[in-house]
Amino acid sequence: MRASAAAKINLALVVGPLRHDGRHELLTVYQRVGIADRVDVEQADRTRVDGFAGDTLVRDALERLAVHAAVEQHWHAKIEKRIPVAAGLGGGSSDAATALRLANDTLDEPLPQAELHDIAADLGADVPFFLVDGPRLGSGDGTTLAPLDLPQDFWILLVLPKDAQKSSTASVYSAFDERNGADGWDDRRAALLDGLDRVTRPRDLAALPANDLASSPLVEELSALGAFRADVSGAGPTVYGLFHHEAHAKAAKRALRRVGRTWLTAPAWYG
Repeated sequence: MRASAAAKINLALVVGPLRHDGRHELLTVYQRVGIADRVDVEQADRTRVDGFAGDTLVRDALERLAVHAAVEQHWHAKIEKRIPVAAGLGGGSSDAATALRLANDTLDEPLPQAELHDIAADLGADVPFFLVDGPRLGSGDGTTLAPLDLPQDFWILLVLPKDAQKSSTASVYSAFDERNGADGWDDRRAALLDGLDRVTRPRDLAALPANDLASSPLVEELSALGAFRADVSGAGPTVYGLFHHEAHAKAAKRALRRVGRTWLTAPAWYG
């Protein structure tokens, strides 16, 4: 069984205080984009993952599925990587969710969606998003998902700076806590919800609050090149710019090739 595993960006990410479970309260807008890995899954005599030596999530997803389903089942997964690793685009999470879904479909009695969600939530905060379609509002620790009716008619330029060093998610949140980043959480949360209520056209996304966890000087550069919204995705380091017109996005892509790797893409609904 084979499927694409799309990347995501966070069109907004506001972060609150630490929860009792050790994760932070947050509110985020997940948007799938049109660059994707490919994941193949088949039944096997032992569980193994090929194609990406750094994988841990896909293997964990398959092993946890067997435990939850109470079956002596193993799978062979093969990952073809196209999404940059440790870039804030959710590639590992998307691979894990896709493998989980494909492997579940091979079971004689597949688990219901709610149980798959629970397995995914244990793997990581953004893994459950990749089990559903369309843009979603993530709340709680990011695993509580609600559908969003957002415009999808815009172009997305992704920029991964060439010398960017991805900090661990734990260190990014630690730095957030050290600077008392949770102060004003209620106001920022309300501002995001209010902004979403007002979104009817792509340009309305510009009013959403900026990323609480990470910033980049490329945000201003993308805006100067015509992006109606630019921000860091997740904990970074990838920065995205949203454009009304493909020609303007292509011009910005040419201008930023000196900075690092670039991708021109668009919103994706599923996969």
